[in-house]
Amino acid sequence: MRRTLFNDNWKVTRLTGGILGMHIMGYGEGKEVTLPHDAMIEEERVPDCANGVSTGFYPGGIYRYVKRFYVPWEWAEKTVSIEFEGAYMNTRVYLNGDYMGGCAYGYSNFYISLDKGLLYGEENEIAVLVNNSAEPNSRWYSGSGLYRNVNLMTGNDVHIAADSVKITTPEIEKDTAVVCVEGRIKNRSNHNHGILLKTEIFGPDNKLAAEEVNRVTVYGNTDTYVKQRITIRKPALWSCETPDLYRCELRILEAGEETDTEILNFGIRKLNLDAENGLRINGKEVKLRGACIHHDNGIIGACTLPRAEERRCRLLKEAGFNCIRSSHHPLSKAMLDACDRLGMLVMDELSDMWEHPKNINDYAMFFPDCWEQDVERMIDKDFNHPCVIMYSTGNEIQEVGTPGGAELNRRICEKIRSLDPSRYTTNAFNGLLASIDYKMEISSALREKASREKKGLNDIMGEAVNPFQEEVLNASSVHPLMTAKIDEFMAPLDIAGYNYLTVRHEMDREEKPNRIILGTETFPSEIAQLWKIVRNNKYVIGDMTWTGYDYLGEAALGLITYEGEPPKSSMYRTAYAGDIDLIGHRRPVSFFREIVFGLRKDPYIAVERPQYFGKKPKKSQWALEDSISSWTWKGYEGQPVIADVYGDGDEVEVLVNGRSMGRKPMGEKAG
Repeated sequence: MRRTLFNDNWKVTRLTGGILGMHIMGYGEGKEVTLPHDAMIEEERVPDCANGVSTGFYPGGIYRYVKRFYVPWEWAEKTVSIEFEGAYMNTRVYLNGDYMGGCAYGYSNFYISLDKGLLYGEENEIAVLVNNSAEPNSRWYSGSGLYRNVNLMTGNDVHIAADSVKITTPEIEKDTAVVCVEGRIKNRSNHNHGILLKTEIFGPDNKLAAEEVNRVTVYGNTDTYVKQRITIRKPALWSCETPDLYRCELRILEAGEETDTEILNFGIRKLNLDAENGLRINGKEVKLRGACIHHDNGIIGACTLPRAEERRCRLLKEAGFNCIRSSHHPLSKAMLDACDRLGMLVMDELSDMWEHPKNINDYAMFFPDCWEQDVERMIDKDFNHPCVIMYSTGNEIQEVGTPGGAELNRRICEKIRSLDPSRYTTNAFNGLLASIDYKMEISSALREKASREKKGLNDIMGEAVNPFQEEVLNASSVHPLMTAKIDEFMAPLDIAGYNYLTVRHEMDREEKPNRIILGTETFPSEIAQLWKIVRNNKYVIGDMTWTGYDYLGEAALGLITYEGEPPKSSMYRTAYAGDIDLIGHRRPVSFFREIVFGLRKDPYIAVERPQYFGKKPKKSQWALEDSISSWTWKGYEGQPVIADVYGDGDEVEVLVNGRSMGRKPMGEKAG
């Protein structure tokens, strides 16, 4: 299939009112846009927005995208379809007024056949309704509209089916590698066709590395499965350090003419995973220095532009990360391409909810009917990307503690393995959700403990009695009922993904010696303690901080406030919780993390804001310190400040103009 960008000359209109039928067509109205386009970022933020802090007070809406395009007569002998790489959400596609298809999920790419509705030799009109008006439906900034690429696809009667080509490397030796190229050739005509399938593989140096040619008879109105087994000599292996990519070009030749082409990049790499050696890539142990990320790109909103995705990936890599977790939805094609090129590993995640909603209008409304198709779409998208090493079946799923939730997890894992047995599965398990039925029991026990010891309850539980207090959370996390629920839920997974369950990383080893653990979501303030556990235990394969890159929505998650200061505006846009801020600048926590990872030897100095000297900060566990790398504080000359020094030494001494300000222990000696 020939794939061409279909992003130009669209018009978008925000629809109002309850009757939509009259609004489906109408190219004359609307604002001209080039896709990708995020309609939400152009909305006026309002304090009483139903989405609230989740989207940074940006509201959703209903949007109509319309495009006119000429269809030549020769297309009557071809098959034509359109691909939407991402449209948020509840998308419906119309061609010349007739409904062609749609997709409920806002993060899946999907295809719509246009063959039945095209008018040849004249102008056609395609209209896309994207409905993000049912609020709230997301826990973070989602964006609205056609925020990823749209592609027009044309092919002859006999063509390579879209997304059907799957490339694997089942055998890798020092001097050779076997590359298996599988796919489907579709024949939509009534006639049989005798063709040649020619496959050429080009190495990272763009030179021909291998080729294969096979004769294939494709019968009328059938799909024909094809497979080629090709040997590559002296293969260049893909890894984080050497992200070498090969290019596979498939061509259909009939009567000496080329009638279809498919070009794909892939990498040759070998994955191994076990509890004694951890994760290995090409035989070398790899610890995942991970970052959870959302999908927006700051001031351009959810627009997925290749250069923006590549920049974000590059900045994360330069900051010491080697893996990203797509939170909490399938990653974009543009980001996958960037991760392939730059050597960034990927944990791709299916969804944030299953059948139990987290917001009243979220994907849970569609999940029971749509999850299998959305799993297929995710794996079709990811299959040939060497950066993808695991799939997550979901994030903090609310039914994790129920037998039905465990059964659904088994079904999702079975579906994934039937489509892609070459990668691993995990789930970002939140113990808080699994422990709802016995958390009150633990809270009561802590109350009794406080009474026996004649202490105030705050001395034991913190400032307030709620399930998020550390004492209750840790007691819940190690409870025997938690262990039982983890066992059933984690059984079908290759990797036990723990969100904020670090207390279990080492305790699980004795009872579950075959369990492989990944911290799928952790507090940035705990990275020093977390990484020591990762470093000292082979079966703990890494840590994923929340979050590597700041994002829109979940507003003020990592904000630090101070006692006695007046309330700040509640209409924040960003979470303010990333190692890297919204415009790409590294915060001090990023340099601290780089030192903890063992990747930075030079110390790093930051200054806590002098206007708050002596005041007690109030901060969440998603914040480290309220400091920045600056020595310029106009108006505070001669005033005291606190300097934060990060380093991997045993002791630090700070000198100002040659005078020592004192010495303090640092590194592990500092606790």
